[in-house]
Amino acid sequence: MSRIVILGISAFYHDSAAALLIDGKIIAAAQEERFSRIKNDSAFPKQAIRYVLEEAGIPFNELNAITFYDKPLLKFERLLETFHAFAPKGIRMFLKAIPIWIKEKLFTKNLLRKELSQFGDSKAPILFTEHHLSHAASAFYPSPYDEAAILTIDGVGEWATATICIGKSNSIRILKELHFPHSIGLLYSAFTYYLGFKVNSGEYKVMGLAPYGHPNSERTNSFRKKICSEIVDIRDDGSLLLNMDYFNFTTKLTMTNDKKWEALLGVSRRVSEAEIKQEHMDLALAIQLITELIVVSLAKTAHKITGCNNLVMAGGVALNCVVNTKILEAKIFENIWVQPAAGDSGGSLGAAYATHYIYFDNERKVSDDVCQMNHTYLGPAYSCTEVKRTLTKYNAVYTHFEDFEKLTLFVSKKIAEGNIVGWFQGRMEFGPRALGNRSILANPLLPETQKKLNLRIKFREAFRPFAPSVLEEDYQNYFAIDSPSPFMLFVAGVKKEIQKPEPEGHENLDMYDRLYHLRSEIPAVTHVDYSARLQTVSKISNPRFWQLITTFKKITGYGMLVNTSFNVRGEPMVCSPDDAYLDFMRTEMNFLVMGNYVLDIKDQKETPFH
Repeated sequence: MSRIVILGISAFYHDSAAALLIDGKIIAAAQEERFSRIKNDSAFPKQAIRYVLEEAGIPFNELNAITFYDKPLLKFERLLETFHAFAPKGIRMFLKAIPIWIKEKLFTKNLLRKELSQFGDSKAPILFTEHHLSHAASAFYPSPYDEAAILTIDGVGEWATATICIGKSNSIRILKELHFPHSIGLLYSAFTYYLGFKVNSGEYKVMGLAPYGHPNSERTNSFRKKICSEIVDIRDDGSLLLNMDYFNFTTKLTMTNDKKWEALLGVSRRVSEAEIKQEHMDLALAIQLITELIVVSLAKTAHKITGCNNLVMAGGVALNCVVNTKILEAKIFENIWVQPAAGDSGGSLGAAYATHYIYFDNERKVSDDVCQMNHTYLGPAYSCTEVKRTLTKYNAVYTHFEDFEKLTLFVSKKIAEGNIVGWFQGRMEFGPRALGNRSILANPLLPETQKKLNLRIKFREAFRPFAPSVLEEDYQNYFAIDSPSPFMLFVAGVKKEIQKPEPEGHENLDMYDRLYHLRSEIPAVTHVDYSARLQTVSKISNPRFWQLITTFKKITGYGMLVNTSFNVRGEPMVCSPDDAYLDFMRTEMNFLVMGNYVLDIKDQKETPFH
């Protein structure tokens, strides 16, 4: 029997991507932003498609199906009904949006055919899955479970904003849906906007800011009560109703009715880059706690109506690793698996999976505890020749190590001494997290690491925490968590044995005094609430990264490194050797390692970037 080759595409909203399956196996997947260098690029993913086809060695005319990750006609229906429901409000937004829909988006199939024609001719049908089915498929089909409850939560797809499904063998059945405008994702995004961060990319900043809030303060408790009494009505099953008097997203290009929010909360909307005050931290904590309550309630409902002991999750809200951890700690399910590309980029993968198993009705074989997606290294790799070509192009000074063990010893010593290292190896990660192939690495034992990374390397807000990448066999030496976390999708408390006490009167200190207090033996990765968003590193899934951390452990006694994505603020993670070199020269990194080539910043000639 001939093989079945399926291309999945997400595009035209944010975070466009392409994924390719052959006989149900993931061959390649990548976001368009990594190639275009436009963060969260929503354009047709032509470069990502070209990459996945080349990686698989598949001519375009051999595709069996091309699947788009949502249904534009259903979205248009929602748009029209929403404008009708809120008329005459929103007339300006209506007049702006409708011409674009009539000219382009209503004819997405034609637009896709036109864009795809650049790759050649193909008789493959162009199919469309519902948005939340794409999320559900991306969570269930690559998971190690034959049967699972599926929870998908985001801003909005066509109509659905959250779904509870059940996956069995090769089928997915939707059991419950929450519909627009009532949305957990849009509720969290509204607070993201009100706190002065960018919607669809700043939500993780709210999550990082929340631990600076005072959990037992009168103000935080007041925020929670006011939000739950006036802004959102939360039901016992986790469903909710938003009070649309407080929101503008249905009729305007802003998220909130600022006057009503300020009158209710007593806090003005923070302008981007303005000072972050304690009231902002307390508000971030309030919405984080409310979101945790909602999602844990949804998980309980999912368990109740499915009877499954396994849970899989996707959708943008599934990237809130604190929420995921609350589900884990509640012990509602025996096992939880979260799609690492949980946002819209992962919709391309889910669309391809849904086509393989539902449209083509292929059998699904699952081995216990063997996850088809046990890593995210699905993007492009670059050969030694390609790396060297980049170094020659920029007249870079480098050292080449024939022996990788000698390289890891050299690099580990440099990191132990406090140097910051750009680490560029193998295939690029799919999804938002750098997991050891496009990473910036540092010493977790040094108190100054966090400040140095935020202000001199990443050029971002000082309060943002950093993640530890820890050897899979060692993580329980440092963190109070029962299961590995290979994708940085769960947080864990730093074990009490290595904690250091808070200073007296810490609740009255300002953010920066609390931020730079020495909290544990691993201060660079210990957040203000003694938590860390960890990645457990397996020798099987990433042997080179594992070896580097193992060598660092031999030098320092600690089997972990600080790991943050290889990019600077406002740009996507690096993809190519060119991207890596230019970022290295623009920042205050000390060393760059690409494959077996090592660059020391002190050896490089002066350039416009340095």
